[in-house]
Amino acid sequence: MSRHIDFERLHNFRDMGGYRTADGRTVRWGRLYRSDSLAKLQGADRDRFLELGVRTVIDLRYPWEIEAKGRAPEDAGLDWFNFSIEHRPYDQAEIDPDVDPWRYLADRFAEVALDGAVEIRQALEIIASQDAPQVFHCASGKDRTGLIAALVLSLVGVSEDDIAADFALTELATDRLIADWRASNPTRTLRWPGYGRAPETVIRLFLADLTAEYGGVHAYATKHLGVDEELIGGLRERLLTD
Repeated sequence: MSRHIDFERLHNFRDMGGYRTADGRTVRWGRLYRSDSLAKLQGADRDRFLELGVRTVIDLRYPWEIEAKGRAPEDAGLDWFNFSIEHRPYDQAEIDPDVDPWRYLADRFAEVALDGAVEIRQALEIIASQDAPQVFHCASGKDRTGLIAALVLSLVGVSEDDIAADFALTELATDRLIADWRASNPTRTLRWPGYGRAPETVIRLFLADLTAEYGGVHAYATKHLGVDEELIGGLRERLLTD
């Protein structure tokens, strides 16, 4: 199976299937996807997307991002949810080039994990309750999307090495993400050399932070998000296969 699905305007659309879990099961192919903004879907891209049979879209962006850039096509018959998990906006293009870039991003992830408990739990509830294919996305499909992907994969029993490798696959889209930013901001200078990057170090630091603060992803989910074992069981039931 191919993890990457090619689109003309989407740069970071991937199937999350195929990862093995600690109990020997496997994440189903064609059940859960992650992506950059589906507001870019049109023409042949839209047709290709609809062929995947996706019935649910979880949009992790701020409402003001959706107002400015649009949302997934409304005429596609999709169930669409907006859970803005980030509460402290920042401009990645303007990050100080002198700061430790991966520690800086991991700290932003920690803020999202702390502030966005309600919205993160809502996203997990939807993923755990749907039998049809779903996709979740933010703007670039990198940070907010990467955080949800890491939590989901961890809760169903995927190893940290595979979670980190999945996160880092966004690096294949970095050049196109930078090109999109430059096209949208012709009068600005991209100050931060790490823009569009997603090395394994970022997500490993974030997972280590959750372990230090809560005892691990499962404990974070139950203690801070208020997730119960029924929801975690729902994720495993719907996403895993023998």
